[in-house]
This record gives sequence, structure tokens and C-alpha cells, in this order.
Amino acid sequence: MFGERLLSPERAFGLNRAGDGAVEAAGRRLTFTEDGPPQASPPVVFVHGAGGTRGVWARLGHHLARKGRRSLALDLPGHGGSEGPGCGRIEAYAGWALRFLEARGLRRPVLAGHSMGGGIALACALAAPGGLGGLILLGTGARLRVLDSILQGIRTDFEKTVDAIVGYAFAPGAPPAMAEESRRELRACPPEVLEGDFRACDAFDVMERLGEISLPTLVLCGEDDALTPPKYARFLAGRIPRARLEPIAGAGHMLMLERVAPVGEAIAAFLDSLP
Repeated sequence: MFGERLLSPERAFGLNRAGDGAVEAAGRRLTFTEDGPPQASPPVVFVHGAGGTRGVWARLGHHLARKGRRSLALDLPGHGGSEGPGCGRIEAYAGWALRFLEARGLRRPVLAGHSMGGGIALACALAAPGGLGGLILLGTGARLRVLDSILQGIRTDFEKTVDAIVGYAFAPGAPPAMAEESRRELRACPPEVLEGDFRACDAFDVMERLGEISLPTLVLCGEDDALTPPKYARFLAGRIPRARLEPIAGAGHMLMLERVAPVGEAIAAFLDSLP
């Protein structure tokens, strides 16, 4: 969920990455980071949440690389280094994610999305299932309603609203420095982009279409997630025919930051199970 403008995504999360790149897709420059051995298959493509950038995946990408896995993390339009305004609809973001896969020449990658990014992954699976090899859904749901206080607060009191979002994002006991860094990063996201992202989430609803998804799917959720509670994940796992659920103990909404190793191990095991 975390925006970034003042620092590069990698510096913001205290890491140096060698695999930064950009592609041209439909006239826009989309930036990404790649990690792990280039020949490893299938690659995992990470899609961030509302107001976010690819930097949120840095530690998880490193973890998977150490296990011989290849991953790419995309900046959506209007986020990080990617050009253009943000999109007002999940389906529009999904179109850009699919253009990125095509521009990079990725064949049947596993698409992984967090929060809004999970909605984007679901929309991609419904629009172009033949182009994907699987789904990983982290801290997300088939419906992503947003409180009116957040939608209005982004306009009327941006910093206070950011504080409220970050206050819900982590499990009790998460390092204060992690929450502070996330707060600073989210405040760096342009308010109009963040509002557009949350309005896109609020309008998203594929609850009645989950049965159409035939891809192998891993659903990950923090047991202490207050923004997309575990019942959202159970609903996904119960309605997607080939889905399996992996709760992550000691994690809130930002499970890939809070519990890198358990999330990474679950993803690696899922990739090992694919044909």
C-alpha cells in the first residue's frame, strides 16, 4: 500500500538492487525490479497495493532469489518510476499489468498481488487466464470496500488519514521503525493517486466470478490483518476451485514485510507444486 517519491523503492526499504529496469508498453515507461536467476521458471511477478511501489517486495524478492527463484516487481502507472497518471479502476490497472507481461516476454508467469494488487491479479486471471501459470493473493479479497472516512480524509486531512491507515496495517508487536518507514513512504504518494487507488478498490467486486478462475492459486493472509481480515482470504480459498490457504502467524496486512521468511517459504513451496 505504500507510496514512494522521495527515495528509490530500494533505498526506501534499505536495500540495494542490481536488477532495476524499464519497458515501454502502449507508449508508457513502466519500471520494475528483477531478482534471482533469469533462467528460473516460472517467474513470479509482484504487483503492489494502493499507493505503492515495487520497493515493498524487495526483501521477499531477495529471499526467493536465495532459493533459486526469479521474481519481478512492477511499478504500476503513476507509481514509483512508471509514467502516466494512476488508474481509477482495478480492471484498467490489470490491463497495464498484462501489457507489462507481454513487453517483458514472460510466458505463463505466476502473478502475485497484495491488497489492491491482489484485485489486479484476480482481474488479470479473469481477463487472460491463458497467459498466466498461477496466482498468489496476499492480504486481499474479492471485494475491497474502503471506509468513507479514508476516501474523504485523503482530501481533507491527508497526513492524519495516512496515520490511520498505517495504524491498521501491522500486527501488534511489529517494529515501530517498520511502521514509521511505511508512514513516511505513504505520505510521499501524491494524494490524487492514493485517492484514485482506493476508489478503484471500493468499486471492485468479483465475488460472483471466483468460480471462473481455474489457475492454481495460493492465498496468503496475516492472522492479525485488520484491513483485509482473514475471512476475506477464507472466502477466496473456498470459491476458487484450485486455491489453497496459508495463514501467516504474527502478521498483519503487510505480511510480506512483517514475516518475510514464512511468506517466502510458502511461495517457494507453491512454485514447487506447479507443473
